[in-house]
Parts: sequence; structure tokens; C-alpha cells
Amino acid sequence: MAYDVEKPDEQWRAELNPAEYAVLRQAGTEPAFTGEYTDTKTKGVYSCRACGAELFTSTEKFESHCGWPSFYDPKDSAAVELIEDRSHGMVRTEVRCARCGSHLGHVFEGEGYATPTDQRYCINSVSLKLEPTE
Repeated sequence: MAYDVEKPDEQWRAELNPAEYAVLRQAGTEPAFTGEYTDTKTKGVYSCRACGAELFTSTEKFESHCGWPSFYDPKDSAAVELIEDRSHGMVRTEVRCARCGSHLGHVFEGEGYATPTDQRYCINSVSLKLEPTE
């Protein structure tokens, strides 16, 4: 797939720190309960740390107690790309930035959270950058 923002791997490595690169470009996962935004209640917009595309807002963020920031819907459905992920012996739905293809996390459905969509976008803090609106 062609993305609006495409860079050679060396450039991604130069622009991102090792933890950001491992998650955003190699589909890694930060350890649970360690991310900068796991418990953040600040109002604002969460953008892709790799390319700056606006992905989620604090309005859709909720406490899931899963160890990562959780959102029930993206800011705009076109902002994210959903891809079937069959790694690690399970079937999941990977969430990527639609602008640069960076890995953000996974989305889960039907877990019973009291949210409007019954979805949980489980997103790595390291793949986001919060721009506060307050």
C-alpha cells in the first residue's frame, strides 16, 4: 500500500528513538502500564508520533484498565487503517496510521465496555503525541 508519508527505513530510524521505532515501524508493543498516556485525562488530540496525523481525541478515550491508552473510536475513520493480524497464534485487528503506515496497536470488539461502539482501540502511548487543548 502506498502512504502519503513514505520514508526509507534509515530515515525512520534517525527520526524515532529506539522504543518509538520498535513499535511504530516494527509493530512492537510497549510494556503494559508503562506508557506516558495510559492514565492521562488531559483534553486534547492524539496524533501519530511518526507523521503528525491526527488520530484520536480525549473525548473518545476511556479507562479500560488494560495497561494501554484505550479509545472507543478514532477521530476520523479514514485516519486509521485496520489490517488482519495473525501473528502470535491469534487473530487480531492491527491499527495503523493511514497516513504513514505506522503500527499503533490493535482494536478489539465485543468486550462489554460501556462505550458507544463496543470497540477498544488499544494503542501504544509511544506511537502517539498528545496536543493539549486546555
